[in-house]
Amino acid sequence: MTWGNGNKGPWGQSTGSSGGGGPKGGGRGGNGKRPEPPSHDFDEVIRKSQEALRDIFGGSGNGGGNRRVIILVLMAGVLLWLGAGIFRVNPDELGVVMRFGKYHRTVSPGLNYHLPYPVETVLIPSVTSVNKVEVGYRSGFNSNNNQGFDKESLMLTGDRNIIDIDFEVQWKIDSAVPQDYLFNVRNPSSIVKPVAESALREVIARNDLAGILTSAQSEIAEDTKELMQDMLDSYKAGIEVIAVNLSRPDVPSPVIDEFQDVKRAEQERETAESVAEGYRNEILPRAKGQAVKMIEDARAYKNRVVAEAEGDAARFLSVYEEYKMAKDVTRKRIYLETMEAIMTDMQKVIIDNKAGSGVLPYLPLQELRTKKAGE
Repeated sequence: MTWGNGNKGPWGQSTGSSGGGGPKGGGRGGNGKRPEPPSHDFDEVIRKSQEALRDIFGGSGNGGGNRRVIILVLMAGVLLWLGAGIFRVNPDELGVVMRFGKYHRTVSPGLNYHLPYPVETVLIPSVTSVNKVEVGYRSGFNSNNNQGFDKESLMLTGDRNIIDIDFEVQWKIDSAVPQDYLFNVRNPSSIVKPVAESALREVIARNDLAGILTSAQSEIAEDTKELMQDMLDSYKAGIEVIAVNLSRPDVPSPVIDEFQDVKRAEQERETAESVAEGYRNEILPRAKGQAVKMIEDARAYKNRVVAEAEGDAARFLSVYEEYKMAKDVTRKRIYLETMEAIMTDMQKVIIDNKAGSGVLPYLPLQELRTKKAGE
């Protein structure tokens, strides 16, 4: 584009050495006044710009203006349509993007973008909200009037007793597979409740009544939770079981009196067994002590008899050796020792065979003395 004729600059001044004024004026050799740019140059620029726009949109006149408006409106609509794909996911949520109705991807919390409808749509479920399912009772009903839920709460134990147990299941959407929850489960409560009831019935059938009523409740709740999770995972339900809370189990009310009788009988049996056990603990140590004493006495008697027999045998051998060396003397000594042993405690009457044929009268002084001492 030309700025003027000849060798003038863009502001209409001469480009020679004598006219060294700048665009703001006040140069050497100038008069200090700022020259005005020629207006026809700007008009030329605007005109050429309009011609270029007419070439882009096509045509001129009123018809070309309408087409330009339509194109601008269409462009604005496209921009708005593209902007409609911006969405936000809260920290407790996940975004599940579907492309033409089929699962495509899962997006994390924050600002995200998807192709606008109908290409892509997004579902934003909350994956931290805890839901509850009640089995055997309902919170809005009186706890003493749950006859309508007996089919849910009455269960058979492993020892073939009936127990009445209510429980609550807490669950939420599994954040690892939220698409399974959205596409595989139509009504979550319709699947969680029967799964919970089935799992608890199976666990109750493994335990006896006494354990359920006393110490096995926490173990039963944990086993039920694990079994429920396995079943829901096999269904690809996208549900995570958080906890199973059992209420206090009890026997059904129609048989509670009979159950109390049975419990009393069991307590009496336990009492009798305790008494018998105490008696057993009392007599067994005594009997064991007596048995040990008898064994020790027998062992001592055995040792004594054996020792005496060995001594007698040794004495007999020694006497026999003496007998072989002096038979008459040994025989006489044995006779005397034997008679001494026999007659030591006997009453004796000694008669001298040299006193003649008559027998001397014998006064029983010893017997009289013995009788007097006995009186």
